[in-house]
Amino acid sequence: MSAAPKNKKKINLALQGGGAHGAYTWGVLDYLMEDGRLDIEGITATSAGAMNAAALAHGRSEGGYPRAREMLESFWREVSNAGLLYSPVRKTPWSGFEEMTAMFNPFAQNFASNFGGGHAAAFAMLEAMKSSISPYQFNPLDINPLRDILEKSIDFEEIHLCECTKLFISATNVRTGTQKIFKNKEVSIDVLMASAALPFLFQAVEIDGEDYWDGGYMGNPALWPLFYEAESRDILIVHVNPIERPEIPKEAYTIENRVNEITFNGSLIKELRSIAFVKKLVEEKMLKDKYRNDYKNVLIHAIRTDDVMCDLSIASKFDTDWGFLCELRDLGREQARLWLGKNYSNINKIDTVDIHADYLNSNN
Repeated sequence: MSAAPKNKKKINLALQGGGAHGAYTWGVLDYLMEDGRLDIEGITATSAGAMNAAALAHGRSEGGYPRAREMLESFWREVSNAGLLYSPVRKTPWSGFEEMTAMFNPFAQNFASNFGGGHAAAFAMLEAMKSSISPYQFNPLDINPLRDILEKSIDFEEIHLCECTKLFISATNVRTGTQKIFKNKEVSIDVLMASAALPFLFQAVEIDGEDYWDGGYMGNPALWPLFYEAESRDILIVHVNPIERPEIPKEAYTIENRVNEITFNGSLIKELRSIAFVKKLVEEKMLKDKYRNDYKNVLIHAIRTDDVMCDLSIASKFDTDWGFLCELRDLGREQARLWLGKNYSNINKIDTVDIHADYLNSNN
């Protein structure tokens, strides 16, 4: 499946991370592939976005977009199945296996009461524990259900062979504090796990002698690989973390959640500021002729999630209930439908967001 579809508009995708909220991105991808008018050339992604990207590339290499849609659903079903044992906010116990579930995951018990803004008491306990005990202490064997999920869901040989979709997966080098981008032939289980390795929950992942944490600290996701290695100028950013929130957080867990959102959006906003600067140079012909071909006038598009995600608690990022994941998927599908219906004619032609107004709170 290396040949690109004909008579379709090429576009690149930038997929954020956000735990179970990545099921929203699954829905966006599912609709875009079902619609059939776009050719996904490259995907830059982090954490849950990287999982979606890998499943799509695997499926597309194996059998085009129909197979990619199947692979995405299969991956999220495995996530939900694993959550029966491991999720700290699971709504209902695994019928007939309550004792076994509690043995594997003492935080997965079904607490009748909630803790602040929809927080399960078990999740509150987990939050308190991770602030005082490192994952090297409470999980010395480095048990991570994500590894089993990926082993069951993703054929990495297919990703290595995939020529139809370029992958750029971000991870953060713990030692140097810099970003590492892994491309198709480098993508492995360890790379995907590194991209999602939140340092207070999981041990750093070693790859080729270097240790890596979640890629969101340095790029959620990184846009720059698409400037240099993709033919299309268009980048569609699929958000999972709200850029704006109407209310000021006042509880400890809502404050932490907002700090995380600002942190993980920070690198993206900085890149968008740089893009806006280069666009101004190009559009106003401020570059000398000999340098003009060295710069690409990138076209930015976005599917924002502020309205959807602002209503969800931080605990819901760990909610792997199949019904909840499908609700997010359906919300993503609907938003993709609305976005494509409104903006398809502008793809490959103009931006459909105003970077200054939408991201930088500036009219300059």
